[in-house]
Amino acid sequence: MKFNKWTVGLAAIGVVSLASAARADEQMSRVQTALSNTTISGYVSASFNWAISPGGNSYQNSPAAGIPYQDQYGNSGGNDYLSKQDGFNLDVVKLSIAKPQDESPWASGYQVDLLFGPDAVGYNPPANGGSGSGFAIKQAYVALRTPVGNGIDWKVGVFDSPLGYESFDASVDPNYTRSWGNAIEPTEFTGVIATYKVIDELSLSVGIANTLMPGINTRAYTYGPSYDNNDRSKAWNKAFMGSATFTTPSSWGWAAGSSLYAGIVYGFSDAMGGASNGFHKSGDQINYYAGATFNTPLKQLTVGMAFDYANNLGGGGSWSQGNWEINALAAGVYATFKATDKLSLNARGEYVYGEVDHDHNYNSGYVESNDGVELTGTVEYDLWANVISRLEVRWDHLSHNNGSFINDNNNEQDGSSRGTSVGFYANVIYKF
Repeated sequence: MKFNKWTVGLAAIGVVSLASAARADEQMSRVQTALSNTTISGYVSASFNWAISPGGNSYQNSPAAGIPYQDQYGNSGGNDYLSKQDGFNLDVVKLSIAKPQDESPWASGYQVDLLFGPDAVGYNPPANGGSGSGFAIKQAYVALRTPVGNGIDWKVGVFDSPLGYESFDASVDPNYTRSWGNAIEPTEFTGVIATYKVIDELSLSVGIANTLMPGINTRAYTYGPSYDNNDRSKAWNKAFMGSATFTTPSSWGWAAGSSLYAGIVYGFSDAMGGASNGFHKSGDQINYYAGATFNTPLKQLTVGMAFDYANNLGGGGSWSQGNWEINALAAGVYATFKATDKLSLNARGEYVYGEVDHDHNYNSGYVESNDGVELTGTVEYDLWANVISRLEVRWDHLSHNNGSFINDNNNEQDGSSRGTSVGFYANVIYKF
């Protein structure tokens, strides 16, 4: 082994031994090898938001208050200090540290995604609370491969939900604001998920997690007959998920590279305060998702579709005289026209429907419903290197307001304009 002159000199006067220097050098080489393929990436997102309600009331009492990541707490107890409307905002800082898997049969790696800032507040709080922190772990998993067939890739730890056309990361979404479909999807899971590529065009994924509820290491509980939080025991209420992705082959001509996706997640959810004894479906929530992105004969134009349905959203709830469940549906269409290398025009249209089924278990209840539409247009012009810069306008309208998951804080009256909001947004994201 070759040593540098400084090490040889220290060995000559007895300060170090060449054997210990060799061991230290070997250990340092192992550390350097382990870190050599580590990548660091992420982004910083900032925005200016302005939302108005044509009915004359404040945005807190309009659909704008419920848009994901725009007003996390604005509709719960009047804590509007986290609202992003009518001002300048730091949205979030994301830092990703990862070692991707190589192509070897027994490859391994890891992924860690950290969030800092307002969008991290309330994002998947840990099981013991602390949701007011401006720091969150979005993902943290070990990636493994087992050489079975074409190879099975595993994620073990905390990972994103396999459902959804959009994601938490606005940097990869076609629009700055998120859809209503995004609002009813699970966010992350603590568990294990396996992905297998059947053929080059078709991949399948199956997984199991602690629960469908948000939060790292969150557990599902069975509550006692008194519904007392102190009267509970851990139950084997796990969440199960499966998905399939199909990518069209090159032989499909202009449609080559298009993708179709379908998935389902089933598990216990206590997001609405329901418990698992005496509640409809024992607090279980089911999410169905189907989506597609299609290339078109016009090379610059890409279109997409997304369908979300959640049965018993949040696990249901109860009053002293009966039970209720929330069912929600969202269907959206997307279009992106890439006019130049720097200029893109993005559009989204969405229909959303939610219903509250009161006294469901007693077969004597009634159903309250709410439906609405939203239209979003986004102009993206990436003038600076590594920077996404966007201007966006969004219109939301609720046809009714009867207490479902999309509401305007119970202030709409007879279909008035109070169920309408218009938002203007400017967003810049630096990706590194």
